[in-house]
Formats: sequence, structure tokens, C-alpha cells
Amino acid sequence: MLIEEYITYLSQVRRYSPRTKEIYSDILNEFSYFSEGDLLESLTPSVIRSYEVYLLDKKKEDPRTVNLHLSVLSGFCRYLMKDGRLKANPARLVSRPKTEKRLPVFYREDSMRDYFEMTSHDASEETLSLITGGDKVSKELYSRRLSRLVISILYSTGIRRSELVGLSVGNVDLSRRVMRVKGKGDKTREIPLVPSLCKEISLYLQSVESMEGRSRTASDPLLVTPGGNKLYPVFVDRVVKSELGKVAGITGRKSPHVLRHSLATGLLNEGADLNSIKELLGHSSLAATQVYTHNSIEKLKKVYVNAHPRAKSGGKNGD
Repeated sequence: MLIEEYITYLSQVRRYSPRTKEIYSDILNEFSYFSEGDLLESLTPSVIRSYEVYLLDKKKEDPRTVNLHLSVLSGFCRYLMKDGRLKANPARLVSRPKTEKRLPVFYREDSMRDYFEMTSHDASEETLSLITGGDKVSKELYSRRLSRLVISILYSTGIRRSELVGLSVGNVDLSRRVMRVKGKGDKTREIPLVPSLCKEISLYLQSVESMEGRSRTASDPLLVTPGGNKLYPVFVDRVVKSELGKVAGITGRKSPHVLRHSLATGLLNEGADLNSIKELLGHSSLAATQVYTHNSIEKLKKVYVNAHPRAKSGGKNGD
């Protein structure tokens, strides 16, 4: 009962996404199952510490996952403290496992350029006339156009997967060249669109109307599957993995979030200031954006070693 009450609070008051609520619910139910007793009475430092050991030693979870479990429990305890059902937060007394700080992974600009060059025909105006309805050829051409646009939007705007799935036709203003996105906590931001992306979206919308045989309204989903359904997270993941798998220069993890990292890293390397990138990505704090400076520092080190006179000589022969 306590867990359901807390999840309702996260939904109605904190406005957490369905996926986040699912994660919180799973973690709290797992802790409840582990404690084998009254949930409220189990929220003690010793039980939470035992749960941490269980996750690390028996389940072999990595430290990041364990820290997530402890963070969820800590948030749950803070909620119970506000309601007067706990006097203190026991999760704060449990030391957390150390984690290695991971730098954001990103795709090289030349690799992304290769992708857009090899798929340019899929987004062209020439193939639009061949999409006439629900026949096999139309569905194949539409599917290619959709897949290309998924990559284009993610890479050009840096929006999250959930934000992409939630886009409606009315969120895109092609005349102003902006996209209105609802992010975490239902916070809305506007993102500028480059002319090439505006054109690609416009042609895509024409292809959808040809497939469905009707005009679309502002409330309709912007992106739909070949079957006419709204996109869903797994569909987006599959598209990204399949599309980027075509590029020889992309051999690592292929995910929507890496495309987001790639845009942020590229903007920073080109001189964009952190506050502008923060607003674009919809980060709640500058600290979340500052992680991208590490990649730029690594790039700066390489430039320094290759170009600086003393660095090339190992610091010898000169002041």
C-alpha cells in the first residue's frame, strides 16, 4: 500500500515519466520482498545495508545499479519523513559503493556525415511520389524515410527518446523553424530546427498523409510506424541500432542517448557555451551538462601534444 501511494505521488505531484515510475516501483517491491516483513519497520540502516550486500554479492549487480536502488530508497524515506511516518532517513546512513566516472560516448562527426550521405535518397523528394498507399513498395519506402528521420531528429535536436515518442504534429512549427518539446517534469522548451531538417519533416508528413489517405491534425503523433501506430521506445531503439549499424565507422553502442551525447559534444567543440547547451538538452542543472567538457578536454590534450613545441619534444630543449 505504501509503495502504491508513493508511486501515485510521483505521478501526480512530481510528474515522473511512466518509465521512471516503473523503475521505482520495481526497486521498492524488490526491497519489500527482500525484507520479508513490514515495509515501514524494515527501513533501518541495518536492513538497507544487508540489501546493498545482497545486490552486490548475490545478484552481482554493478555499483551504478546498487546506487540507483539506494537513491530510490532514500527518496522513499524522505517522502515518509514529510508525512511523519519516519523520524530520519536511514538510507543516508548507508555508505554507497564507489563507481568509476564514465565519460559520455559519442559518434564522430565524419561517421554521422557518412550516414546522412548514404541515406540521402531515403529522404529525397524523388521517392515521395512512389509512396501512394499501403502497398508493399510504399511501406518499404515509408519505413526507410521514417528511420532516417528518427536519426535526423535525435542527432539534430538532442532530444531524449521519450521526448521523440511524445512529439505531436502540433509540436513542430516549420514556419518558425522550431520544435516544442515536453521534457522531464513536464517542462516545455523550444528547440531551433535547421532548414534541412524542416524540409525532411515536411516531406515525411506528406508521406504519412499518402499512407493514411487523410490530412493530419495537430494532435496526431508526429511519427508513426508503417502500420500507422504511434512510435514506442523499443521501436526507436531498433531503428537506431539498425540504421547506425550501416556505418562502418560506428562500432560501439548504438542508442538514442549516444546521439544526444554526440550533438552536445559537437556543439561544445564548436564553441557553444554550456548554458546554451543546457537549455537545448533540457538539463535541470549545469552540472549535468558539464560532463561533456571532459570529452573536449581530451580533444584539447591531443591538440596540445600534437602542436605544442615543448609537448612534441617531451618538454626538452627550451623554456
